[in-house]
Amino acid sequence: MQAVVLAGGKGKRLLPLTKVFPKPLVPLGEKPILDIILHQLKHFGFTRVSLAVGHMADIIQMYIGAGTRYGIEIDYSYEEMPLGTVGPLAHIKSLEKTFLVMNGDLITDFDYRRFLNYHEERGALATIATYKKPFKVELGIIHSAKDNIIVDYTEKPTYHYNVSMGIYAFDSAVLSYIERNEYLDLPELIKRLLAQRESVLSYPFEGYWLDLGNYSDYEKAVEEFDSVKGVLHLE
Repeated sequence: MQAVVLAGGKGKRLLPLTKVFPKPLVPLGEKPILDIILHQLKHFGFTRVSLAVGHMADIIQMYIGAGTRYGIEIDYSYEEMPLGTVGPLAHIKSLEKTFLVMNGDLITDFDYRRFLNYHEERGALATIATYKKPFKVELGIIHSAKDNIIVDYTEKPTYHYNVSMGIYAFDSAVLSYIERNEYLDLPELIKRLLAQRESVLSYPFEGYWLDLGNYSDYEKAVEEFDSVKGVLHLE
């Protein structure tokens, strides 16, 4: 199985840590985040990982190498300019018929093998792993009808939305929607697929997941790491 790990971001939301480390090498416990991800991919049967790198690419390659210590083959795709979250896929050689794409700054006990199996069994062109996340509004919400008549008032409500986990499964046919050297983020790609009535699925997940691209979730992950590392398949 093949995975693409997006590891080219500058990590501005994690400053000042990312002045010293590229975002995927920011430490969590005694290991960098990317080290944890690669061990997990190995555990779930992945044999090849392509790292899409840009910012501080030389440091990432120096640390990760060719994948010998992980027991997987690792190659690199270099961005000379930012290409977004899915633009780098057009530059990766020999992608499999079905492949995984994921951000290099998340921590989860997600079963990547089961996810790919679901994607293949359903015959989708793209599948997005989703997580139901609460969002609390710190203000009172006014509900108005015609003529500005207030009909209800909700004080600081919490809403739940299905958000993208930064984990995707693709059929290689998706590459026909991505132009080489084009900056392209996932939302725009999904809109292209939907406009052409392609099959795009969600994969709801209820386990442990944090997006470490923002400081509050990174601090939470640091606090919780010792209690959750036993389910992360780090060996």
